[in-house]
Amino acid sequence: MESLERPTPLNEAWADLVATARRTVADGLVVGTSGNVSVRVGDIVLVTPTGVPYERLAAHDAVAVDLSGHQILGELKPTSELPMHLAVYRTTAAEAVVHTHAVHATAVSTLVPELPPIHYLTATLGGAVRVAPYALYGSEELAENMLHALRDRSACLLQNHGTVAYGASLDEAYDRTAHLEWMCRVWLAANGVPGREPSLLSPERLAEAGEKLRGYGQPCGGG
Repeated sequence: MESLERPTPLNEAWADLVATARRTVADGLVVGTSGNVSVRVGDIVLVTPTGVPYERLAAHDAVAVDLSGHQILGELKPTSELPMHLAVYRTTAAEAVVHTHAVHATAVSTLVPELPPIHYLTATLGGAVRVAPYALYGSEELAENMLHALRDRSACLLQNHGTVAYGASLDEAYDRTAHLEWMCRVWLAANGVPGREPSLLSPERLAEAGEKLRGYGQPCGGG
């Protein structure tokens, strides 16, 4: 099979994918090879290979599949969670997907059916983040459960497992993952105070925040 040892249009996408995967480890969202990352380039999906530490990944380790899951690039096996990644690409406008086993998010996934709206960043994910019922990792059942939890959302929790988030870029998918883990940490801290109940945001407050967040940051091309 072809590899990316020589320059190709996929080189930059693979380099960005590897950098994002390494960032999940550096930021404590993944331990070892427990998470996975993918990015879509046209009808090709680049994915992290299964069981390979991210610091060891190089250009010749690139793995890619088509949208049916047929491997078209690389010799290493793709991530075992490929069904989840492909399900997202087939049903949304996602350009990148990040899956982690983040500690606080995984803890929340064992406690509640959805992460309560503890912070206005909930609006960036489409609303209260649902928990997909448990299913064996790498299974079509898990992918199906995930899709139900992602309805009108850009991230979800996987019960007793971790997180999935997608976006229009690797940076956006990663940021949503990091925000989700942070909100889970906040909720666990607030909910753990004896005799107190955390205040939560109403749908109206979330809608108000979501509208304001759409204009957040610098305008494109701004000086």
